[in-house]
Amino acid sequence: MWLNYRLGATFAAGLPLILLIWASMKKEASMVRLLSIYWKTASLAAISILLLTNQNQIGYLTSFIAPILMVGSTWFWIDLNEELAEFPKWKPLAITIRIWRWALTFFGFLSLTLSYKSLSCFASIQSANCEYWLEAPQSLHNVLTKLFSFLFGANWTEPIATFVGFLALTAYIIGVLQWIIIRLIRHGRVAGGF
Repeated sequence: MWLNYRLGATFAAGLPLILLIWASMKKEASMVRLLSIYWKTASLAAISILLLTNQNQIGYLTSFIAPILMVGSTWFWIDLNEELAEFPKWKPLAITIRIWRWALTFFGFLSLTLSYKSLSCFASIQSANCEYWLEAPQSLHNVLTKLFSFLFGANWTEPIATFVGFLALTAYIIGVLQWIIIRLIRHGRVAGGF
């Protein structure tokens, strides 16, 4: 499952961060808006990692849902798709964002396929197959523990990671519900100032 996390670090975190910085420097408002929406949606993947740190079963479910939302957030918006289509084909930023969207889509399908196997862990965490999904979150947790200890002299423990994960998941769910109930009904598939 390390492959899933490494590809995620590349296509779901590293490249979009570079693209967001690049689009901000070029002052391309539609691309910045697309990437900002993507980052809001992609935060569910980070929440999943926090929840899996302490072997919390809901982390398997959120890690299954995260790629669906990440890919959907890049293709859903009618106005942003039209604006991206209007950019000249030779413009490097526009080409790179188009390539990234397709690469993210393929990564999303691969991640969805791999994480489908982990849904059995949602029902029972005792399976040996579940251990593979916990390796990367545990490694990240170890890095964060050392970092917090070095920078703040504080302890970053698994229960704290779980608490932060549940707090972030609650805020995420409230944000999604607010968007569905208010924003989507009022504006439809137009990103506008979202």
